[in-house]
Parts: sequence; C-alpha cells; structure tokens
Amino acid sequence: MSTAGPARSGPGSVPVPGSPTAPPGPLARRAVIALGSNLGDRDGLLRDAVAALDAVDGVHVVAASAPVSSVAVTLDGPDESKPDYLNAVALVDTTLGGLDLLAALQSIESDRGRVRTERWGDRTLDLDVVVLGDDESDDPRLTLPHPRAAGRAFVLEPWLQVEPEARLGRAGRVADLLAALPDRTRPVAGAGALWPPAERAPTAVRSEPAAPAPDHTPGADA
Repeated sequence: MSTAGPARSGPGSVPVPGSPTAPPGPLARRAVIALGSNLGDRDGLLRDAVAALDAVDGVHVVAASAPVSSVAVTLDGPDESKPDYLNAVALVDTTLGGLDLLAALQSIESDRGRVRTERWGDRTLDLDVVVLGDDESDDPRLTLPHPRAAGRAFVLEPWLQVEPEARLGRAGRVADLLAALPDRTRPVAGAGALWPPAERAPTAVRSEPAAPAPDHTPGADA
C-alpha cells in the first residue's frame, strides 16, 4: 500500500513538466481532485481553489470540469433544507506524495474560510483526493482511491466531463459506475469549465431544475 511516499513511475505517471525525456528523479502522477462548496460565492470559490491548486509547487492543473449542482448530504442523509452544493472535478499532474497533496488541499480550504466544526456540515470549500496515480492506501488520513467516490454522482459526472474513459481503481469504469446510480446532479446554467480560466462564463450561475429521479444520494463531502 502507498500513502505519502515518493512519487513512482507506472501507468499513472508522466514526466515532470518541461522534461521531455523523463530523466531520473521525481515523476508526476495524475491525480483527480473533487471540489465542493455550498456557502458563499460557490462558483467563485471553486474557480479560485483551482487557480490556487495550480500555484502549488509540484502541482499542475490539466483540466477542470464545469460545476454541477447537488443536494447537500448530512450524516442523516440528503437534506434539501441545506444550501445546494456546487461540485466539480480537477485533473492535476503532481510530484507530491499523497499526504503532502492532502496538506496542500487543506491549506487551500483553510485560506478560504473552511471550518471543521461539524462532520459533513455546510462548508465554503471541500477538496478531496479521489485517486493519485495507481496508489492504494488504507491510511485513515488518506484512503485511496476515495472510499465513497463510486457511489457519488456529484463526483463521477464532472469527472467524466474531463476524462470520458476514466477508471476508479479496481471499481472499474467511471461511466459504468455512474450508470448504476439512481441519482443525477443538476446542470448549472451559464457555467463554463473551471479551468482554463478563460472559459469562465460571464453570466451569473444558477441551478436548472432537475428531472425527477427515483432516489437521491448526492451531496456534501466529496
């Protein structure tokens, strides 16, 4: 099992940016980062978080989805009385180990007002590592792949926007996992991709009504 150890080569590894022949030394691995927000300027917070992530040493943002909207999930289940979430997924190449990447995400959260007073409570910003290369880890600080991602449409749908052939470790193809879920997220009118920044839509972001679904399990923590 791998946690925050040195980056290694393998199917999920690519040369460090600017290194065309992959010389000896750290290799960048592809990571998938889930983003969520249900307080404040949700769209602005997500876009700012992606820009902050790209500014972290050892991290390069490759792409980020447009945001989608989902019902908040608490420890008691979906709660439509809570503010809706905007969710997105970013693909990054990184030379950081798992725990170093997690620390960078938590720093970005804290800088944008994230407080941890209630598990699965409302938050300005939530950032989670879904996968990091081919790493598998049962470390309680960072379990990889993310143990609940396979059942979350608000992670799988935006992930497919930026990586249509994505796989979630041993769970299989993301498209197949999504097809097996009864719920779906809601589109967000006027919302462009979070990255590159030039794709930001100039209009205000609002949620479109969702088509009826047999059940709801989207929501909070990614």
